[in-house]
Amino acid sequence: MKVLAIASVGGHWIQLLRLIPAFKGSEVVFVSTKQSFGKMVSNEKFYAIADGNRSDKKGLFKAIMQLRKIFLLEKPNVVITTGAAPGLMAIFIGKLFKAKTIWVDSIANCEELSMSCKIAKKVADHVYTQWPHLADDKVKFKGNVLK
Repeated sequence: MKVLAIASVGGHWIQLLRLIPAFKGSEVVFVSTKQSFGKMVSNEKFYAIADGNRSDKKGLFKAIMQLRKIFLLEKPNVVITTGAAPGLMAIFIGKLFKAKTIWVDSIANCEELSMSCKIAKKVADHVYTQWPHLADDKVKFKGNVLK
C-alpha cells in the first residue's frame, strides 16, 4: 500500500504529521509546500510543490502540474490530506488515478467546514471533521488529531 500524504504549511502540516501512526505498514510519500519540511519526514520520500489558492491561480496551476508528475511517478493507492488547496487538488488528481481519497478537515474549522472541505466532500471517498457538531451523512467525526 502506498500512501500520498499531503498538506500545506502551518497547522495543516502539523495535523498531517499527527496521523503518521495510521500509516504504519505502508509506504508513505509526503508532499508539502515548503522544501524544508522534508527534514521532518527524513525517513520517507518527500516532494515540495508550489503553493497556490483561489487568489493565486498561477501557483495553484503549477502545483497541479507538479502533483500530476508525482502521481505518475509514485502511483499511490491512497491520498490523504489535511488541506488546504494543494491537498484538495491532490484529491481530484487521486480520483483520476483511481486512488482512495481521504480529507481530514483542520481542527481550526470549529464553526463550519472549510471551503475546501465543502468541495472535497463531493468527491473524496472519506471526509472527516474534528468537531462532532459538524458531522453529517458525508462528513464523519472520529475524534481529533490535536489534543
